[in-house]
Amino acid sequence: MSTTPQTPTSKATLGLTGLTSNAMALIAPGAFLWLTFAMQSLYGAPMAASDMWFGIVVALLLCFATAISYAELSKLYPGAGSSYYFAEQAFLSKSKAFKFARIAKFVVGWASHLYYWVYPGVMVGVTGLIVGYMAGQLFPGTFNPAVPSPLFMALFCVVFAFGVAYIAFRGVGGTTSVNAAINVIQISALVVFSIMAISYRLNHGEGTVGHQIDAASGMATTQMSIPVLDAKGLPVIEEVKDAEGKVAFAKDDKGVATTTPATQAATTMGAAVVTFASPIDNVGSTDPAAPPTRQYFAKAADIVKPHGFSFSIVQACVAILILVGFESVTAMGEEAKNPKKDIPRAVLLSLFIQGCLCYLLEYFAAEYFLSSNYNMTTAGGSAAPVGDMMQMVGAYFFGSPEAGWWFMMVQAVTVFLALVGTTLSCLSTGARVTYAMGRDKEVGGAFGELHAGKLTPHKAIWTLAVISAVIGVVAVMLTFCGGAAQSDATIASCKALSGWYSFGLIPHDTAATIPQGMLIMTLVSNFGTFLLYMMTCIIAIMAFKEHQSFNGIKHFVIPIFGLLANLTCMLFYLIAPLPGVGVANMRWQEPYAALAIVFLWGLYGLVHFLRNTKKQGKTILLQSPTGMAGGATV
Repeated sequence: MSTTPQTPTSKATLGLTGLTSNAMALIAPGAFLWLTFAMQSLYGAPMAASDMWFGIVVALLLCFATAISYAELSKLYPGAGSSYYFAEQAFLSKSKAFKFARIAKFVVGWASHLYYWVYPGVMVGVTGLIVGYMAGQLFPGTFNPAVPSPLFMALFCVVFAFGVAYIAFRGVGGTTSVNAAINVIQISALVVFSIMAISYRLNHGEGTVGHQIDAASGMATTQMSIPVLDAKGLPVIEEVKDAEGKVAFAKDDKGVATTTPATQAATTMGAAVVTFASPIDNVGSTDPAAPPTRQYFAKAADIVKPHGFSFSIVQACVAILILVGFESVTAMGEEAKNPKKDIPRAVLLSLFIQGCLCYLLEYFAAEYFLSSNYNMTTAGGSAAPVGDMMQMVGAYFFGSPEAGWWFMMVQAVTVFLALVGTTLSCLSTGARVTYAMGRDKEVGGAFGELHAGKLTPHKAIWTLAVISAVIGVVAVMLTFCGGAAQSDATIASCKALSGWYSFGLIPHDTAATIPQGMLIMTLVSNFGTFLLYMMTCIIAIMAFKEHQSFNGIKHFVIPIFGLLANLTCMLFYLIAPLPGVGVANMRWQEPYAALAIVFLWGLYGLVHFLRNTKKQGKTILLQSPTGMAGGATV
């Protein structure tokens, strides 16, 4: 007597703590403070950086509007697949709109891959950058910390992508344990830094001696260069001489000597005195009439209050990128013990803990730390401004620049761990969305299979590992392109440093014409996020329309607000770089290259949908609301 082998199915093992931990891992405030503070300091109209903290508050409101839609939908339709599953069930529940259920769920599922398939690759590339920076700090004789080796980062991306995929392959239990440990570590680390940064400011009043980062060594110091002035109060300029005492000549970015002798401003050393008295100035500008930029804050209240509507919007459009991920837990409906109760709470709890508590605390501390010794302009020009701040507070509390450096490195390790959790969480979520589509035979049927032993969507996981490795490699190999193109002199010095720079650095003039790879991949993921969130808000309105539990605020007003907010953010990236309305330091090439990729993905999806429909013998429009055409199951 023979028995038919049973198809492996997921096991319900996660409670509220496990679900919340998985959602929290994707938001990862310890990692994103390190990664985004420089961009938030740099980009925006004059003084936009002064609304960094309030911009996060605005972004939180936008995210909560979307999170409430996810929470309400997960109450109504607990199951695997997140928005993909919600779309199908919402349309099937309607007496007339049911016929569009297959179209709706495919469009949502296909679009969500722009987020869930690209985002892990972006995180792989970002982790490569962090590790490249750390390698430069640990081995300055081999790597340049300001210009990490593209070759080293590319090789790391491949190893990292498959390492994280292996953790995901082992099962949701192992993933949850890793995420829980990482959450504890990164939150503890950021609380320690935040308390130290606030304490540093409180112990450095106006006119006291503080720390700054030495440009030559990259370490914290209490000394600063003071220009030597002549009798008229003008800076003294000196000629640069070579080792033989001859006047040297300046060189262009290709290292070719010009006819102009090299000169430098004469300086002497003095104490790095702290001031907060004049937070609005024109640092970095030679034009007295130039618009002012708020470089630091005279008092704590200036950090938390808005300074201009446009400033808050600019910052919110950047900050929303660091808050996405709360919805990832809605893809774990089959692994939840009590999905209708615990998943909605996990969605909102993860956003509240990481966003309202962690982000608002750490951004307040980082901005409160700023002073004349380390201001917004300095932060915007640094590869790792939070790392600089950690060195300075560490040097103050532990008594030496070397101690400050080690404090920074320990914190950098926690950032790395947070990125492991973020990548793992998104990769696991993306694999489950692909698994749901594979189970419905909307994509290759092999994607709809679970591993017999691990009960994980193993084929989707390993495919996503390959995709993440490729995206990560492309991102890091094209990191120093576009606006980040390095001078030929810098490239030459890196190649002279070690063989790790023999491949990957493109000559300046060529690199400047190539769109910046990391930014393109990030924007593709962001566009996918905004599209997915907008669709989910529309699905929430559809699902609760004519439903007995309909609530006008939760099921119409809030989703409409979330829809418009996400649309505004997406349009911002397309409009901001345009001449006349542009944001400083933002180019049009990257967002429009990302938009082209989104368009091509949509076009490919249409072709795939039509071919698959014919191959599977399905119908595009359902004839009955009792199930999906062609016999596919949910």
